[in-house]
Amino acid sequence: MRRDLWQELCSYDNLILAFNKAKKHKTTKDYVAEFGKNLRNNLLLLHSELLLYSYSPRPLKTFIVRDPKTRKISKSDFRDRVVHHALCNIIEPIFEKLFICDSYANRLGKGSLKALQRFDHFKRKVSKNNTRACYVLKADIKHYFQTVDHSVLLEIIGNKIKDGRVNWLIKTILRNYGHKIWGRDGIGMPLGNFTSQFFANVYLDQLDQFVKHELKAKFYIRYVDDFVILHGDYKILEKYREEINDYLTKNLKIELHPDKTKIIRLDKGVNLLGYREFYYHKLLRKSNKRKFERNFIVRMNQFEKKEISREDFIGSLQGWLGYAMWANTYKLKNGLIKQISKQ
Repeated sequence: MRRDLWQELCSYDNLILAFNKAKKHKTTKDYVAEFGKNLRNNLLLLHSELLLYSYSPRPLKTFIVRDPKTRKISKSDFRDRVVHHALCNIIEPIFEKLFICDSYANRLGKGSLKALQRFDHFKRKVSKNNTRACYVLKADIKHYFQTVDHSVLLEIIGNKIKDGRVNWLIKTILRNYGHKIWGRDGIGMPLGNFTSQFFANVYLDQLDQFVKHELKAKFYIRYVDDFVILHGDYKILEKYREEINDYLTKNLKIELHPDKTKIIRLDKGVNLLGYREFYYHKLLRKSNKRKFERNFIVRMNQFEKKEISREDFIGSLQGWLGYAMWANTYKLKNGLIKQISKQ
């Protein structure tokens, strides 16, 4: 029997599930508590608005983050985040079946650690256990989230999702983007939105399929708009770079970043997901290390002034230590532990 995607999307059970996902790790936020006070009524209102095609997203809240790179983050109202999850609950499983194995961002069971482990596996195969040269095409798409073309994205989605009502909702969500964030209609998606993460994978799945099935590149890994291809022949990677850029400009209306797309010998070190990768070891990128050291000093001062508890101070470091443990940082971690023990 043919599924009615729209009825599934609008169902109260799906909206409850969407609410629970949207509030994850945010249960202490005032806006979550406010929405939850009249949860049934709020969800029934969304249910009615969707069924009557009267749903309209509220304006995005935009702010600047510097960590250290300056980024414009735009957040949707919480009720709109519930709708985003409701949409993705229904259509994400359909697209997930199409995605390649080596796309690692914003997917269940994937993530940056799995991408790094895959890179380690690929570098051993290409270099034949470090007995021959290994080159890496390290590529970045120029201003990716600012330049995603809505008409291209909608065509890609429409090729798989034939329900016009679902596509109406996607268009409604996208119309809340573009001009209001980047100053251009029909272009761009906001950083910091759940749908942006999903749409980013849908859009660049076209690139993944091209690289795997047209170029037949075996050793390819993508994480959002960053990707690498490993090969033993520098000239083949040059050819890949040219063909990929041609494909992106002609088919997806985006392009490789000319300054951030390079072919590098593995033994010179390749920047990947916050680490500098070599054959036998990996180091933390200097910019990430400096950022942590700045944050560490701030948190240490807060602790010494009794502005935060020891537990909060230790807790704020655990995530970073978990990240640093995958690099060769024994001396750095030991030094930190000694400093903390003195407090």
